[in-house]
Amino acid sequence: MDGFPVKITEAACLGASLALSGVCYYLYRKSRRTLDKLDDAPHFAIDGKLKDILKVTPGACLQYVVIEGAVQPAGETLTSHFQKEFVGVLQKFMLREHRLVWNSLSRTWTDSEKVLHHRVTAVPFVLVGSNETTVRVLCPLQASGLYMETTHEKFHQVNYGLGDIIGQYLSGEKLKGQLETEEMLKVGSTLTGVGELMLDGDGTLNLRPPSDGSQYFLSITDFDTLLGEQESTALWWKALAIASALAGAAVLLWVGRRYYHTLKVRWDQERREFERLQTEISRAHAQNGAEELIENVCVICLSQPRDCILLDCGHVCCCHSCFQAFPHRRCPICRQSIVRVLPLFHA
Repeated sequence: MDGFPVKITEAACLGASLALSGVCYYLYRKSRRTLDKLDDAPHFAIDGKLKDILKVTPGACLQYVVIEGAVQPAGETLTSHFQKEFVGVLQKFMLREHRLVWNSLSRTWTDSEKVLHHRVTAVPFVLVGSNETTVRVLCPLQASGLYMETTHEKFHQVNYGLGDIIGQYLSGEKLKGQLETEEMLKVGSTLTGVGELMLDGDGTLNLRPPSDGSQYFLSITDFDTLLGEQESTALWWKALAIASALAGAAVLLWVGRRYYHTLKVRWDQERREFERLQTEISRAHAQNGAEELIENVCVICLSQPRDCILLDCGHVCCCHSCFQAFPHRRCPICRQSIVRVLPLFHA
């Protein structure tokens, strides 16, 4: 866009929309590949036949499979700190501080969260099938999915005095309180696992993260629910990618419309200037005769004087009427692209 300034806000909006659409599209493709892998993953029951299948499988390993079984500890268990009747194999405790922070730009109080303490404890566990066949679950904390349930949640609210309230308004921060939560994977829960299944030399079945980089899943929901959640995630990223791309297209349309308006104003100015110049030339030729006209005649129509300069090449070879009739904006002498045309004045 020669000589056309793009505003900083337009460039920023266009760059942000293109970057966001690229990131969202990448995440959509990643979610789509995971969804396709889940669709193609075979389902196996945890029973005595599972070892026989792995024994005849090359490498005694199935790269991406779906299994489902009941959670049982491989040794000791974990007891809830708040509900003593709950025992599990994974336990996560988190203490978060909630504050209200004054936003001077929006003139409102916004919620702010800070993690004060985070502790995760795990013990070895297995998935038990129908005939006491077990599959040991490795690296469960690397898995995606909902595999813990909340066993305790309590918010400890802070009580304020008059001095505290005055200090909060002066500092721009209000302490709301602390949220205490505990999550556990309880013994006896039905767990769906999606990953790499292998048979060790000692006959132990293990489920672990896939070696090819595919996503590892553990979920206390069934496989259809897990598949639906992944499909919703993929559709969400797709919608965001389309929305951000449409926003970028809208910015481009706005910039193009403004550029066309600028060109239209320039063309109108050039047309009026040429019309004025042609009027002056016609008057001069009426006074000086036709000999000067023949010496400076347009190479195309051979009837009008040459009254325009073609840029960037600088050739003076035609009249403005013939220039407007060009099917392509190229100089008839050197065939270069015509960027701009200026009126020619004879002194």
